[in-house]
Amino acid sequence: MKSILIKPILTEKANADSESRNRFAFVVNRNCNKLEIKSAVEKFYGVNVESVRTMRYGGGLARKKYTSRGVSDEGTKLWKKAIITVAEGQTIDLYENI
Repeated sequence: MKSILIKPILTEKANADSESRNRFAFVVNRNCNKLEIKSAVEKFYGVNVESVRTMRYGGGLARKKYTSRGVSDEGTKLWKKAIITVAEGQTIDLYENI
């Protein structure tokens, strides 16, 4: 079975969004869809999810290296971010296991 939730995103912008709008950001498996993400968050954290927004990052050509063996292209890593909006009055404690 594939792991859907990889890790939470703990940045200043994500923390401000979670305190004011009940939105939480996670790095998720890039092959899963919104319904799988919703069910995983509801099962793992025990909250009601209202909406899921996803974004894909990376995958482009970062730079070219000119080496003695020739030219090599380096790309950026593909990853997917999900922003979860939970129901009013509910919250996810992301710092409980740190």
